Amino acid sequence: MSNEVSLDDLDREILFHLRQDGRLTNVELAKRVGLTPPPCLRRVKRLEEAGVITGYRAVISPEAMGRGLEVLVDVEIYAQDRTSFEEFESIVASYDEVIEFRRMYGRPDYFIRVAVADHAAYETFLTGKLSCLPAVLRLESHLTMKEIKTLGVPTPQHRAK
Repeated sequence: MSNEVSLDDLDREILFHLRQDGRLTNVELAKRVGLTPPPCLRRVKRLEEAGVITGYRAVISPEAMGRGLEVLVDVEIYAQDRTSFEEFESIVASYDEVIEFRRMYGRPDYFIRVAVADHAAYETFLTGKLSCLPAVLRLESHLTMKEIKTLGVPTPQHRAK
């Protein structure tokens, strides 16, 4: 028995439009997908209750928050025991600069997305926090040249005109 929710074309269309703009009114969403508002709202509620839609949020400009530099970091660690993994994960997850943190299969052990003000702030984070952790074996930083798409939404310069 599968936990997968069955989605039809209308469900996918609703999800597409909500991904683009989570603030759409039900009336506007219904119009875009070719439904009247009551059945559209029922579908959205069903998608929420089924856990397909897990929430709504505001997308904040990193520059407006003083976090214009984003760095992707690959991390390999020495630790092989559960306690060390959990301690490392707990510490790194608590850092304000960390906006995404994943344990990976294979190498690297972890993938971290860091958002800071500038190169100096990243150096401070890297040398003062991340590289000081006892479990860290190797760090590799990747600076973004150009953001093309994020969160399933093209960046402003790549949206269809």
